[in-house]
Amino acid sequence: MEARAIARWVRMSPFKVRRVANQVRGKLVNDALNILHYSDTAAAEPLEKAMRSAVANLLQKEEAKKISSDDLMVKELKVDEGYILKRFRSASMGRAVRIRRRTCHIQVVVADKNEANE
Repeated sequence: MEARAIARWVRMSPFKVRRVANQVRGKLVNDALNILHYSDTAAAEPLEKAMRSAVANLLQKEEAKKISSDDLMVKELKVDEGYILKRFRSASMGRAVRIRRRTCHIQVVVADKNEANE
């Protein structure tokens, strides 16, 4: 049994979020949440929110009443690039410089530990 959560249009660069996502991919959910909660990076906050949402989605299913939250594992964690907001800033000699505000989409899939290993 698995459940997913998607956080879309997160106003953060996908490169920065992937750096933190690589630390928790494939771990148990409790361990991953501890790593994210005590991490100093700003990218850990949207990852933690998405992971808590995926766990809540799994525990709301009718068949998941027998599953404990200690037996859950991060089966899949993807960080994709979203739309880039284009802004301009004044530069020297009357020129304009383009600033690219990147966004990303975070997709978390959690599953039972026995099912995730298969």
